[in-house]
Amino acid sequence: MSEPATPTRAQAAAQRRAATVESLRASGALACPAALPLAARRDDLMAAIRDHQVVIVAGETGSGKSTQLPKLCLDLGRGVAGLVGHTQPRRMAARTIAERVAEELGTELGATVGYTVRFTDTVGEQTLVKVMTDGILLAEIQRDRMLRRYDTLIIDEAHERSLNIDFLLGYLAQLLPKRPDLKLIVTSATIDTQRFSEHFAQPDGRPAPIIEVSGRTFPVEVRYRPFGARDDDPDDDRDQVQAIVDAVDELAHEGDGDVLVFLSGEREIHDTADALRRHFTESARTARGAAADVLPLYARLSAVEQHRIWQPHRGRRVVLSTNVAETSLTVPGVRYVVDAGAARMSRYSHRLKVQRLPIEAVSQASANQRAGRCGRVAPGICIRLYDEAGFGDRPEFTEPEILRTNLASVILQMTALGLGDVGAFPFLDPPDPRSVRDGYGLLEEVGAIEPSATTGTQRDGRRRLTPLGKRLARLPIDPRLGRMVLEAERHGCVRELMIITSVLSIQDPRERPAEHRAAADELHRRFEVPGSDFLSLVKLWDHLRERQHALNSSQFRKLCRTEYLNYLRVREWQDLFSQLRQVAGQIGIRQGSLSVGVSEGHPDRVHQALLSGLLSHLGMRDGTTREYKGAHGSKFAIGHGSALRHRSLLDLRKRLACAAVKQEHLAALCCLCQRGDKLAANGHVKQRRLRGD
Repeated sequence: MSEPATPTRAQAAAQRRAATVESLRASGALACPAALPLAARRDDLMAAIRDHQVVIVAGETGSGKSTQLPKLCLDLGRGVAGLVGHTQPRRMAARTIAERVAEELGTELGATVGYTVRFTDTVGEQTLVKVMTDGILLAEIQRDRMLRRYDTLIIDEAHERSLNIDFLLGYLAQLLPKRPDLKLIVTSATIDTQRFSEHFAQPDGRPAPIIEVSGRTFPVEVRYRPFGARDDDPDDDRDQVQAIVDAVDELAHEGDGDVLVFLSGEREIHDTADALRRHFTESARTARGAAADVLPLYARLSAVEQHRIWQPHRGRRVVLSTNVAETSLTVPGVRYVVDAGAARMSRYSHRLKVQRLPIEAVSQASANQRAGRCGRVAPGICIRLYDEAGFGDRPEFTEPEILRTNLASVILQMTALGLGDVGAFPFLDPPDPRSVRDGYGLLEEVGAIEPSATTGTQRDGRRRLTPLGKRLARLPIDPRLGRMVLEAERHGCVRELMIITSVLSIQDPRERPAEHRAAADELHRRFEVPGSDFLSLVKLWDHLRERQHALNSSQFRKLCRTEYLNYLRVREWQDLFSQLRQVAGQIGIRQGSLSVGVSEGHPDRVHQALLSGLLSHLGMRDGTTREYKGAHGSKFAIGHGSALRHRSLLDLRKRLACAAVKQEHLAALCCLCQRGDKLAANGHVKQRRLRGD
């Protein structure tokens, strides 16, 4: 009789994984806690996952879907032939959910359950469930087109409709017919779930099944507390920070429970935290109120600081969070919410032809998600720092990111990821073909993609990124602005271009109120640099940094007001600069490496770097007039606030950022030589009208 065949390495691994699943099942670790709303639909969910390739799970935060669905998959025998992959939009959520699932299974993190985010990978040979950011899974597609490593995928928080999520949903719709063994679970808040169901319709046209899991909810009282001068209170001079302090004081009289405050970014969180801590210290000293712990919560916070949110505690806490706590995470013990009503949103300006990162009012759906955070454990109160009419004026839902994004950025990312032609890709919301053509044109202009006429670039129907395009794809800014930063490295003026491109991504921090226009202009004129509005922005930056180091946060806010500078936009500018510097450093771009024999920040070098992203935004003097001719028949003139204003009309409505550009620099960049007057860089590169009315 022949000896039994020795199992292969893959078969042996599958046997070990099956044994691990059986051990977890026998120990009861795969059971769903009865207190979670998902427990009531556990059998329905298991039947749907068993009988269908795609299942849509709809439920609010707190229903248990993020932590329990991986366990249900294991109970069905998934995770044996391959990993159960579980994606999250944010690194913090990926780590937190992995830790929670591992804890419920009674295993160490990195054993049965691991997580992978940028710079951290705890997945090992014993891992059955891999929690990761959606960007990690997208990157894996480049190396494993069939995703053979997985037998089940859970795409969590699909309602956020980020570019990464839309990329994944489109790619998986193409992949599933080729991988009939692969199961897909798409989870969403109860927003537009029918769209996901129809997107993954079966070959016979039947939509994917939707299983609804209701979260625990208690009544939430909504109070509107707007701040700042308005018709009903023209003397209200409070800023957002003071309005939050007042709201926290109001809620202190309502009973026990933690307060969750939603803010738009890290800078706002730190400023508010400083003000609240000073307020609580003063209140305790004068015996006017009880103190409270103030805890920040945002993506870049250290793991140790993030863990404080979930640790048992005594007394009251005030948690200051970005929208990471809106749907991705459930902060325990929250009875009250203060909603500033804003978030940072990436948005493409069709008029200005660039991507912006403004702070915008959140949608009604997001505002309601935020209010719902305080109705999980008991009746709650939500204070909105805007009026009820303002809530009604907001859009009902948050627009999908692809509809807010420069298609050049989308094409750049899709090409870098190897996802194929953007025009043929099965997006939930397909982009306009004209915008697709414009996007390819922009990428050709900045040298990020090989021209369509190049021999061999489209044999397989795909365009190729140039080496410069591959670096550009890693910068989280508009391709035009990213191209400037890469060119600045060659000219030794990276710092200046990072300052300029950061401010070009937001609204102008300089303000010109109608009643104080002359005073504002006089103060802002201190920062003028002859021949360049762009270098004027660098001079303003240096002034702000110097004053910020010399003053405390309260004094710096006052300085901004007296100098007609918008404090929140200044902090946003600084935040964007820090993020850009960090990402640029990861691809080897440093602020040093100055050219030999050229002084730091020399205007010619800065303008040459700017030109690399502005070739279609140039204008030439129109004869003897003060107007300039731009691309595509456009005309413009230099505005009142420009350092070059004496070269053009003074009463023009458009006020644009300009710089004088030498012809030899243009010729060196694009082999173009023209005669005549100097060229002026048209400020449409701006994310908005600089110094506009």
